[in-house]
Amino acid sequence: MARQKEEVISMVDTFQEFKELKNIDRSTMISVLEDTFRSVLAKMFETDENFDIIINPDKGDFEIWKNRTVVADDALENENLQVTLTEARKTVDDIEVGEDFTEQVHFENFGRRAILNLRQTLAAKILELQKDILYNKYKDLIGRITTAEVYQIWKREMLMVDEDGNELSLPRQEQIPSDNFHKNDQVRAVVLRVDNTNNNPKIILSRTAPIFLQRLMEREIPEVMEGIVRIVKIVRIPGERAKIAVETSDDRIDPVGACVGAKGGRIHSIVRELRGENLDIIPYTSNPQLFIQRALAPASISNIIVHEESKTAEVYMQSEEVSMAIGKNGANIKLASLLTGYAIDVYREGGSDDIFLDDFSDAIDKWIIDALKGIGLATARAVLDADPKMVAEQADLEDETVEEVRSILAKEYE
Repeated sequence: MARQKEEVISMVDTFQEFKELKNIDRSTMISVLEDTFRSVLAKMFETDENFDIIINPDKGDFEIWKNRTVVADDALENENLQVTLTEARKTVDDIEVGEDFTEQVHFENFGRRAILNLRQTLAAKILELQKDILYNKYKDLIGRITTAEVYQIWKREMLMVDEDGNELSLPRQEQIPSDNFHKNDQVRAVVLRVDNTNNNPKIILSRTAPIFLQRLMEREIPEVMEGIVRIVKIVRIPGERAKIAVETSDDRIDPVGACVGAKGGRIHSIVRELRGENLDIIPYTSNPQLFIQRALAPASISNIIVHEESKTAEVYMQSEEVSMAIGKNGANIKLASLLTGYAIDVYREGGSDDIFLDDFSDAIDKWIIDALKGIGLATARAVLDADPKMVAEQADLEDETVEEVRSILAKEYE
């Protein structure tokens, strides 16, 4: 019996430990304990409404009082809610029929099964409470940077733990390709989302989302943090290149210069965090021609024709500028299109021997031509001068298809 009582009392003593380890405040834990007692009492006596539960966290103990109505000896109908006058007067001499009779009950007297039920119910409630706290904590942190320690690395994701011991997930697709972390490494990432399937919260982190770069800039660049310089849009090829459009309402401030800093000092730490990702910071303008021109830098453009309805743009430039406009593996033109919201087609000037791909529509399927134009290869020379592997990868074409197209185009020059 004494052991059973010790087991029950020890539950109250463990609340301070839960508070420290699981970030659950003591008042909440006391409420959980009372709910647990009431749940068990309701199962045993069909109702818990006539019980008062008093928990004393300072002493680490509790009291349970049972309230019943006094009835005549021959009028007892429900011994859980009523007590006979004779029975009540064993404790209170002057009590009368119709009055309330209160007596203390000792939970340990209910038996070991009741104590086991209490433990199981408490454990289940604490687990649900921990899940709710975890979900609510990280739901409010979506879009913000957090730091966690690498705990385990798998092929498809990396398991991490925060300072409270909560598990976080950094999927492979949310890691920068050149990331190479090891167990116990401290990793910074943005909270991307919180999944809560079947009330089992899973916190998903990301280092590839544009918001991660934005939060890094807010940390490193005071003008961005204070709102003097506003980030309009960010597009990224993680670990390779990013384009950031910025603007300011203060004519005295150069938004690009404020972001870069003297000798690039303000973005050095950001570039290191992003594994050498090349950052192109571009002054935003609502003029689409000018915005496209800035987005395609460092290439020099001769002329731009914008089609507002179709959100497409024809960009004309000298042949020697095309490779810069397209960029390595088509990254520059791809990001420029994403940043401006226009599908950009690049056309060479000054080359009479070049031929637009559209002129080959009788020999090459239109969807293939569109795929090639989508990565900035709008002419025969552009395709023939480009690396076939790059073309296949960026245009999402089979190697055999690229070779067949190159063969068709090459015959035109034989």
